[in-house]
Amino acid sequence: MTPDMLATIYAYTAVGVGVILAAAGLGSAIGWGLICSKTLEGIARQPEMRPQLMTNMFIFAGLMESFPFIILAFAMWFLFANPFVGALAASIGAL
Repeated sequence: MTPDMLATIYAYTAVGVGVILAAAGLGSAIGWGLICSKTLEGIARQPEMRPQLMTNMFIFAGLMESFPFIILAFAMWFLFANPFVGALAASIGAL
């Protein structure tokens, strides 16, 4: 296991984590936009349904908000407890 191999693994992992976090942020932003726009459409069509629609919106918004945090936990696992380094060491040890 050379330092170049380790540096390559850490560099590609850092790029992958960046892509993962960007996708999570984009997905969450699109989800928030869809949830809020559809709630406003429903309220505009049936104003008497506003309390039920707002309750549903806040429930789904809470679920949508948890998505980036779960993705952040996976990204930090890849960043700090990099499983690819152990796999590299195991494959080199098997040779």
